[in-house]
Amino acid sequence: MAEPKIKVGITQGDINGIGYEVIIKTLIDSRVMEMCTPIVYGSPKVGAFYRKTMSGVDNFNFNIIRSADDANTKRANIINVMDDEVKVELGKSSEMSGKGALAALNAAVRDLKSGKIQVLVTSPFRKQAIPSTGYTFPGHADFLADAFEAKQHLSLHVNSTVRLAIATRHIPLSQVPAAVTKDLIAGHLQLLDATLRKDFLIPKPRIAVLGLNPHAGDSGQLGSEEVEIIIPAVEEAIKNKILAFGPYASDGFFGQNCASRFDAVLAMYHDQGLAPFRALSSGASVTYTCGLPIVRTSPTHGAAYDIAGKDKASPDSFRTALYLACDAYKRRKEYNELSKNPLPVTKLEMEK
Repeated sequence: MAEPKIKVGITQGDINGIGYEVIIKTLIDSRVMEMCTPIVYGSPKVGAFYRKTMSGVDNFNFNIIRSADDANTKRANIINVMDDEVKVELGKSSEMSGKGALAALNAAVRDLKSGKIQVLVTSPFRKQAIPSTGYTFPGHADFLADAFEAKQHLSLHVNSTVRLAIATRHIPLSQVPAAVTKDLIAGHLQLLDATLRKDFLIPKPRIAVLGLNPHAGDSGQLGSEEVEIIIPAVEEAIKNKILAFGPYASDGFFGQNCASRFDAVLAMYHDQGLAPFRALSSGASVTYTCGLPIVRTSPTHGAAYDIAGKDKASPDSFRTALYLACDAYKRRKEYNELSKNPLPVTKLEMEK
């Protein structure tokens, strides 16, 4: 008997951005329904508005349902989380867009906790719109970490060639040196190692660590952080049987395509890692949240107000995010099953 398809929760994100466009362009492909059952948390009215702005989607319609339990396994489903007075203002941040993004997220979280959906794919929203709701949070990852009481979380940016995490958050460059600590790096390496093993089924992941200063500090001549903080953190990880290497100078590391030799890279700050990551991406890159008890992915692009409603948005990143969410869920399930029932060790393996 075939296993039931994964129910994928999809949040609408910012109703004034490109969220619905990339959602519809992804879900119009019937092959998606062969892999999973998509459930959008949003507004049928907004979905219909964006469908009219797009070409080649005349045969697409959302199946409106009240509960994820009622989802049609052969259709793109949608649950209404907004009232009928919703108004789309293309390319603008508004109180309504903030409320809509938050309502979708809250509804999806409730269904994740109750087991009505198995994974979550979040569409982008503008953080500036959220404070108008009376609730403040830095982004999806922090919201979900709080909702699921995750002790630690980390965003992993994934494309076809590189998996990259950032040690520090979105903070001014002037605050980065103080934020880089041994405990921070060691903790992130432990979380990365666990995620790569469990959700990507890499048995012995190799993780590269970048330096903070030019030339990775040049043995202390260009900064002491490598010698005093980063190297001790790497050494601690190695003691804990994590295959961590570095620190590497960022320019030489990416310039010589060293990333292809590793399963993941830990950069120290935003632009150090994401500038080369985006240069190496073909457009189909995804953000994966490590450390959550549930699987969550997101496209790496934002709400893209400049092209909202113009039928110009590429669905590649969103589509890849949906595929990765399903794959990670299956891998995590397989990993947990193997952990409960490990394969017997042969005599030859014991001798090794």
